[in-house]
Amino acid sequence: MELLQLHYFRTVAAMEHMTKAAQQLRIAQPALSKTIARLEEDVGVPLFDRNGRHIRLNTYGKAFLQKVEAALDLLEEGKKEANELAGLEHGSIHLATSTLELLSEPLGAFLERRPDVDFRITQSSADEMAALLAAGDVDLCFTVLPIEGPDYRSVSVLQEDVYLAVPPGHRLAGRRSARLYEVANDPFIGYKEGLLFQPMNDSFLREAGFAPKFVCRVDEPSAIARLVRAGLGVALVGGCGKNAGVPLNLLRIEEPVCRRNFRLVWNGKRYLSKAAVHFRDFLADYFAAAQQKGRPGA
Repeated sequence: MELLQLHYFRTVAAMEHMTKAAQQLRIAQPALSKTIARLEEDVGVPLFDRNGRHIRLNTYGKAFLQKVEAALDLLEEGKKEANELAGLEHGSIHLATSTLELLSEPLGAFLERRPDVDFRITQSSADEMAALLAAGDVDLCFTVLPIEGPDYRSVSVLQEDVYLAVPPGHRLAGRRSARLYEVANDPFIGYKEGLLFQPMNDSFLREAGFAPKFVCRVDEPSAIARLVRAGLGVALVGGCGKNAGVPLNLLRIEEPVCRRNFRLVWNGKRYLSKAAVHFRDFLADYFAAAQQKGRPGA
């Protein structure tokens, strides 16, 4: 059994079409068919059900595919680790996040220290992050929403309070704090459903005992700040909203407790590069220092 056979088998299994798989692999279709036939001979059972030109992964093939994918993933991780130990690469980091607002400054500071690191960012929802981690497509996820999985590990890097932002001239504008239910009948500005912090903000609102009337839903914190300032409604904002460049009337929320906990999450069963470990530790230290200086987040 050869490594090349396993790579070919995984491609054919994913496409379930010999000709298309051959085109993707850039080899002749007869050569690919012979390779798969030799692999089946080595395994001892057919891995595909064949009906003319159509092929389908059978029960044996599905079981074998799980082991093949695990083996190839382990080999790739071993290659990365060996290269790092040999000093053949400076390290790479693939990060998934739902928001870039809080990461722009620390990312710039990190890359000033480590310009040799190959850094890639994918903007994703929490559900997409879980799938990316499971597949090994990203090293780290920066998220405020929980990512569930028995093999996932996480570390808290930033906690920030969520404030109630009210327009100039609002009846609460002269106060320093308020209970969230005091604005139950006010028009609200929020993020688009399921986007960024909205699932967490919705949980705060449910805990306060009301469903707000949203007059506008946007996709970035700076837009929320501008619309509140314009008098369109009230909103929940965190550290990013406080520093959006737009002066806001911010009230501390007395009830319920509204706080965001940003975490870095990684798959504990996969190899985490030294560069990724370095960034994980750097980000925690960066935010800790920023909070000590009175700069909550970005």
